[in-house]
Amino acid sequence: MVTTGNIATDADVLDLAATVNDPEIPVLSIRDLGILRDGRVDADGTVRLTITPTYSGCPAMDAIRDDLERVFHDAGHERVQVDLVLAPAWTTDWMTAEGKAKLAEYGIAPPTGAAHARPAGPVKLGLAVKCPRCHSLHTRELSRFGSTSCKALYVCQDCHEPFDYFKVL
Repeated sequence: MVTTGNIATDADVLDLAATVNDPEIPVLSIRDLGILRDGRVDADGTVRLTITPTYSGCPAMDAIRDDLERVFHDAGHERVQVDLVLAPAWTTDWMTAEGKAKLAEYGIAPPTGAAHARPAGPVKLGLAVKCPRCHSLHTRELSRFGSTSCKALYVCQDCHEPFDYFKVL
């Protein structure tokens, strides 16, 4: 295998790519968020990365692509290819447990439950979202969309603080 820089294995590619943080939630790496899908070094030394947006219109993808290219160029790799794939669609199931814990520490309620566990047909449920500040379940949704489309805006009725909730997708 021909390589440049200090990347010798696919695991090295993924580890270096994981140093890139999401520009909208800077406490999360793209690995924590689950949008880093694949990374490898081709026989010709080209670093190939695959990322999936949290939703198809995510404005952060251009910044993430630029950050990935910069990180690998800084590590001595001239050829970097970042591919954006929409299928399979991103799901909050791909977020790491560490990423969900970082969200809570940052003040964003992490997604609860599993997206793949949804039963077929309509099911009415009352969603209890835990306040990331005081941990109360006495919260209510203020807006279906928060600071980004993948978050909803909630308010705690005990500590009266507003907070984002990262939706289960």
